[in-house]
Amino acid sequence: MRKTDWRNAALALLLGAGFPLGFAPYAWWPLSLLSAGGLFLLIHNAQRRTLLLAWIYGVGKYLSGASWIYVSIYEYGNASMLLAALLVAVFVAGLALFMVPVGWAMRRFRVATPWVNGLVFCCAWSLMEWSLTWLLTGFPWLFVGYSLVDSWFVGLLPVWGVLGTGFWALVFAIGSLLCIRAVWQGIPVAREPLLMTAMPVVIALCVLPWQWVASSGSYSVAIVQGNVDQTIKWDDDQRQNIVNRYLALSEDHWSADALVWPEFAMTAYGAEAERVTRALDVRGKESTTSVVIGAPRVEWRHDFKGADSNAPRYKIFNAALGLGRAEGVVTKHHLVPFGDYVPLQDWLRGVIDFFDLPMSNATRGAAQQANLVLSLGGKDVQTAMGICYEIAYGDSMRRRAKDSGLLMTLTNDTWFGRSIGPHQHMQIARVRALENGRWLLRAANDGVTGVVDHKGRVRAQLPQFVQGVLATSFQIMQGTTPYSVMGDWPLFAIIAGWALVAVRRSRAGAKGFS
Repeated sequence: MRKTDWRNAALALLLGAGFPLGFAPYAWWPLSLLSAGGLFLLIHNAQRRTLLLAWIYGVGKYLSGASWIYVSIYEYGNASMLLAALLVAVFVAGLALFMVPVGWAMRRFRVATPWVNGLVFCCAWSLMEWSLTWLLTGFPWLFVGYSLVDSWFVGLLPVWGVLGTGFWALVFAIGSLLCIRAVWQGIPVAREPLLMTAMPVVIALCVLPWQWVASSGSYSVAIVQGNVDQTIKWDDDQRQNIVNRYLALSEDHWSADALVWPEFAMTAYGAEAERVTRALDVRGKESTTSVVIGAPRVEWRHDFKGADSNAPRYKIFNAALGLGRAEGVVTKHHLVPFGDYVPLQDWLRGVIDFFDLPMSNATRGAAQQANLVLSLGGKDVQTAMGICYEIAYGDSMRRRAKDSGLLMTLTNDTWFGRSIGPHQHMQIARVRALENGRWLLRAANDGVTGVVDHKGRVRAQLPQFVQGVLATSFQIMQGTTPYSVMGDWPLFAIIAGWALVAVRRSRAGAKGFS
């Protein structure tokens, strides 16, 4: 490689590493836009190795922003430091491949007109993020739009969703950088970069005052944070102790309209689990409290063929149960690889403890399920549930939220310790509340437990790593946001239209910067 290639590679890695600084807990959102814009200029000016530069940028992005999975592998998977680092490196290198099509698009449709290349970059980036919502089960993390929940682009989220908002913010960033570059070079600023800079801001300011939804009532809630040590959570001799902890923390809060326990708050099975849920159901009915808890759900197979069959006798689901004045069961559909299930398990089971984590043999729930129903003030309220990682799937949550008045997510971010992962997870939940115009209740084993309003603002929150109960209020909303109705289709239409422009300009051999 030439000296220039090494310099560009180092710059790409540095730019990628700076991208997560726009996300929680740092929340310096302009840095994410500056990072993405810097990648555009780097690839635009590079004469070679654009695909490699895009991949290196991705390595920096995920190494800095998603390497918190190291905690779950090293501390709870009992892997050595070297092996944990190696697995994280493989994870990061694989995710970085999603950035390669961005570099390919810049090379394939490159023209002499920078603003056209800028639009190609924005379209390719948005399609890259969209592919992360479904390809190979997806990893919808570190999307530009998540960093904008506290920015002046926040009004776009109920209209365009996280993908569309990120797209418009990228258009703004690229347009701004092209204007700055023109001034730096002492040449006239072209009309198109000025339009790219101004249009997203104007759109954001126009939609900001709109009130898409309205409150239909306020209710009380008690969200229990048990802070159970992950190392003992699934020990047989600790199951009753854990239940007793949650019962003790809940004891003074049965007057609340809703009582919520986090993901896998109860780890008991069979008759023991039935005894606990029956008691909670009776107590909830007596106190007119809607109770929602996270627990394993076991379904025995009726098609079991006998001792000669290798098929398991039962299926285990990661579930949210409605008890007391709440009804329904929701089972987790979007499973986490290695956390909820083990890919290629016949080969990997038993190799290291990380491939045998508790509950890593969960069965996928159905894609379409009925919402939980909470009885609040004599009214039945549908509640859209996202169990842990599912809250990151915007379109799935949008479909669940269509007929709901409330969002809820149960999670166990204990796997990631004191890393930035849980804070990013909470930020994603805030965006879901904004997109759908609904309040969101978030119950986490050791944090971040909180209540988010329909504008994405955290109204109440418990500190991490403590036992406690968040006793506060929330509102049920009615009405719909544009995003909850249309989803991402307006974004796809714009991308298709602007892609045609880029193709035509590419074929015409457009030249010049003016």
